[in-house]
Amino acid sequence: MEVQPLHDRVLVRRYSEDEKSKGGIIIPDSAKEKPAEGEIVAVGGGRISEDGKLRPLDVRRGDRVLFGKYSGTEIKIDGEELLMMREDDVLGIIKK
Repeated sequence: MEVQPLHDRVLVRRYSEDEKSKGGIIIPDSAKEKPAEGEIVAVGGGRISEDGKLRPLDVRRGDRVLFGKYSGTEIKIDGEELLMMREDDVLGIIKK
């Protein structure tokens, strides 16, 4: 199934959390924090400004981004957990 976000929304795939700490201790699922970075899977068409013009989004498909801890809405598509959020919830793009 393919989902196309509307307007200024983006679909994000979270990066997986490490199973072990730096010291080698295995971290159980209940103690893990969800990562606040991921990859943009799909983007909407853009935001309509106050003057009625369409402003394209700053993020693109494939961008690695940082987002707030409690940002977005978790959805499940074909067994994969993804986040749907507004572009405003994206804090920044990670450049390599």
